[in-house]
Amino acid sequence: MNARSVARAGVIAAVYAALTLVVLQSPLGYGPVQFRLSEAVTVLAVLTPAAVPGLWIGSMIANSFMLATVGPLGLLDVVFGSLATLLGAAWSWRFRERTGVALLGPVFANALVVPAYLPFMLKGLGVYRIPILGIDLEGHYLAMYLFGFVAVAIGQAVVVYGLGWPLLHALRALKLDHLLRDEGRPAIQR
Repeated sequence: MNARSVARAGVIAAVYAALTLVVLQSPLGYGPVQFRLSEAVTVLAVLTPAAVPGLWIGSMIANSFMLATVGPLGLLDVVFGSLATLLGAAWSWRFRERTGVALLGPVFANALVVPAYLPFMLKGLGVYRIPILGIDLEGHYLAMYLFGFVAVAIGQAVVVYGLGWPLLHALRALKLDHLLRDEGRPAIQR
């Protein structure tokens, strides 16, 4: 990576981390049902390979704040949540020529990985209980995982496709995508 790519990655990391930390202050920023605005910027991995390490580092920074909230179990989020972001961003870069497919990366990577460790982090908090419906998944790992898979996938899809794709379209329409593109690589118009 050249200095320009490192700088791009750093800016993307800072934006992702800042947006994540802002949303973590709301109830929709964590848990099995989450809508993180920072996930909208994962679409930048369609424009530049610098977004792949940038999003990963930004995720590690933001997720490290979970250590203060949930203690040592927050390391699960730092390691595995950040890994999900890295995998999703790498998928997006790999399939950048087909935007709709590229954006599936962050959705499915998070939906597969995050619900696997959330039951350990959220144990005993009642987030897997819906008393009014008589639903109590607490202690049933597979049921909690499947619920988390669906909930995280829906939240990710809403943010990535509902906010991220329009952001990507706006960057391209305003011709700002060139700020992220590597020199010598033509723009992909989709």
